[in-house]
Amino acid sequence: MADAGTLLGLGMALVLFGVMIIILAFFLSFFKRGGGDKISAGGAVIIGPVPIVFGTDKKALKTVLSLSIVLTLLLLAVMIVSYLLR
Repeated sequence: MADAGTLLGLGMALVLFGVMIIILAFFLSFFKRGGGDKISAGGAVIIGPVPIVFGTDKKALKTVLSLSIVLTLLLLAVMIVSYLLR
């Protein structure tokens, strides 16, 4: 089992990786040529097992909603398995 320091470092690394992806996506969309493309975005805040989803259009909203449901089910599965293994 991992100790608290390892999990903290892993969590901070994942947050840093997410911020780097957001910055990279911003720069790629800013310097993209073609001008006529519409940019869509979406996000989710998962509080416990409840996802709160937001997006700029229906396609982004459906994508983020499906990903947040999969993440929530994965989280619940991990919690149940870890409880049963104790």
